[in-house]
Amino acid sequence: MIEVDQLVKSYGAHKAVQNVSFRVEEGQIVGLLGPNGAGKSTTMNVITGYLTPDSGSVRIQGIDIQKNPEKAKRQIGYLPEIPPLYLDMTVQEYLKFVASLKKIPVKEQKKEIDRVTEALFIQEKKTRLIKNLSKGYRQRVGFASALLGNPPVLILDEPTVGLDPNQMIEIRQFIKELGKEHTVILSSHILSEVSAICDHIIIIDKGTVVAQDTPEGLSNAFSGKNQIHMLIDGEIEQVKDVLKRCPLFTSFEAKLSEDGLIDVIGKVGEQEEKEEVRKKLFFYMAKEQLPVYQLSYDNLSLEEVFLKVTREDETEVKEDKIDQEETGRQEEN
Repeated sequence: MIEVDQLVKSYGAHKAVQNVSFRVEEGQIVGLLGPNGAGKSTTMNVITGYLTPDSGSVRIQGIDIQKNPEKAKRQIGYLPEIPPLYLDMTVQEYLKFVASLKKIPVKEQKKEIDRVTEALFIQEKKTRLIKNLSKGYRQRVGFASALLGNPPVLILDEPTVGLDPNQMIEIRQFIKELGKEHTVILSSHILSEVSAICDHIIIIDKGTVVAQDTPEGLSNAFSGKNQIHMLIDGEIEQVKDVLKRCPLFTSFEAKLSEDGLIDVIGKVGEQEEKEEVRKKLFFYMAKEQLPVYQLSYDNLSLEEVFLKVTREDETEVKEDKIDQEETGRQEEN
């Protein structure tokens, strides 16, 4: 379990993280998202103990990382975006070195190294120098080092960087399996990857948490409430006339799409059950002899939610700046 409470971290006058709070339950895989410079990496570095916060606290498995850093860090396996590898070591030498740093007993090191190299499909690379490995295999070696000692908490920063599509699929599935026994925080710029792996999402922008929920919860929260999307075959005036008489819609917009179908976006009553609404609409349009090609609630993808919450902040900043400039001109006049 990870508990982050009112975290603040500044670099000089710049506040990189401002009052960030969230909780990751045991066995959860949480995606930490944010634009470049949003405070995402700073947050992860504070969680892992690489940085000390100005204020606030981080508890790993109930252990405060500032009050008892050594014990807290033993609970964490950390994979940075660029793993700190010693290129002139072989894979086995490097993993043995990391195992020693983690104070894994010498008698258990071979068994533990075999376990993590098998999990990451790098058994055959153990005697190779790291500098002779591809970027993808170097990433796997870094991942293997994070897993040594089987820590209950894993912090993964861009874990699929440098991997080819087949390797990406393997690692994604591997991370999902890890979630059965570990608590995982995953940072990635590949939003489809986050959607596929994570069961909870936290979005950080300008040093603050701007949204957090399950992928489905975020989609519902930022989509138009009770908004239906339909594609209907028919004449646009006929479709509009039928929809005006439909008791389910509170409002709608209809326009001709490029493929000749009528594209309809409408809002239905909040008290209506989603599945019941879709059934009623289907039979209502069928009765009017208007074939329905698509009928779904208009939910946003994770990418659309991400752009919406981060760009809204940009718009507000721009509007504030314009207002300030306008006020300044008026004062000068």
